Amino acid sequence: MRVYTHPDCLQHEPGAGHPEAPARLAAVLQALHVGLPQLQWFEAPLASNAQIARVHSDEMIFQVLASPAGEYVRIDADTVLSPGSAAAALRASGAGVAAVDAVMSGRIDRAFCAVRPPGHHATADAAMGFCLFNNIAVAAAHALAEHDLQRVAIVDFDVHHGNGTQDIFEREPRVLYVSSHQAPLYPGTGASDETGVGNVVNAPLPPGAGSAVFRSAWNDRLLPALDAFAPQLLLVSAGFDGHRLDPLADLGLVADDYRWLSTRLAEVSVRHAQGRIVSFLEGGYSLTALRECSVAHLAGLGA
Repeated sequence: MRVYTHPDCLQHEPGAGHPEAPARLAAVLQALHVGLPQLQWFEAPLASNAQIARVHSDEMIFQVLASPAGEYVRIDADTVLSPGSAAAALRASGAGVAAVDAVMSGRIDRAFCAVRPPGHHATADAAMGFCLFNNIAVAAAHALAEHDLQRVAIVDFDVHHGNGTQDIFEREPRVLYVSSHQAPLYPGTGASDETGVGNVVNAPLPPGAGSAVFRSAWNDRLLPALDAFAPQLLLVSAGFDGHRLDPLADLGLVADDYRWLSTRLAEVSVRHAQGRIVSFLEGGYSLTALRECSVAHLAGLGA
C-alpha cells in the first residue's frame, strides 16, 4: 500500500488551540511509520486549478489560493487560512489525484492520503468546517473525467456528516455517497431522507451509539447499498473522530471498529473494483485515537 503525504500539509496553521492542528498529521505519520513499516511512501503533488475546478467554483478557488501573503484570513468561525494553507490544500487534493491514477494504472490496488486540511465539509462554493478544498470530491471527479469510470463510491465514516461531498455529487448518478455519522451534530445535515437521485445513503447515529449500533448500520444499510452499486473504485473519507476519546463528538467507538469496517470495505472492493481503494484522512482530534485508528484502518484495508 502507498501513502501519499507532503511536509506542506503540516504548514496549514489555523492558530493556537485550534483542534485541526499540525500535530494531528504528525501523530498519524509517526504511528504509520512505526506500526506498518512495510508501507511505501510517496510525495503528494500539487493539484492543478483545473482539477479542483471540476468540483469548486472559481470564486472559491480564488479565495483559498489568493489570500494576502503572510496574513491570516478567517473564512468562518471554524475555518482559517494561514500563510501555508494554499500549498497544504493543493497537496491534499493532489494526493488524491495521484493516488487515483496509481490504482487505476494497476501499479497498486490501495492508497492512503495522509493529508490535511481535511475536505469533506467543503461544498462546491464554500470552504467550511476546517475544510478548504474537498479532496475526496476532487479525486472522484478526476476518476470520472480521466479514467472513464461509471460507478465511483464514496464511503464516509467520519463522525460528522460530509455535507460538502453530498452537496457536490447529490445529482451525479455515477457517484454513490454513503455515510454514517452522529446526529445531532455539526453540520446538521445527513438525515436518512436525504437521498439525492437515489445515490445518497445516510445512516445518522445517536450520541453514545457505540460499536454495536455502528456495525449494525453498516451491515444492515450501508454495505448492502455499496454491493448493490457495484463500484469500480472505492474512495473513503476516513475520519476517526467517532472514537470514544475524541473531544468533539460522542459516538463511543474503538479502534477495532475501524479495523472491522475497513476489512469489510476491502472485501467490497475485491468483489467489485479489482481491490481498488483510495482513502483520505479526514477528522479525528485525539492524538491517541488518531495513532491507534490510522494503523487499524490501514491494517484492515490489507496494508
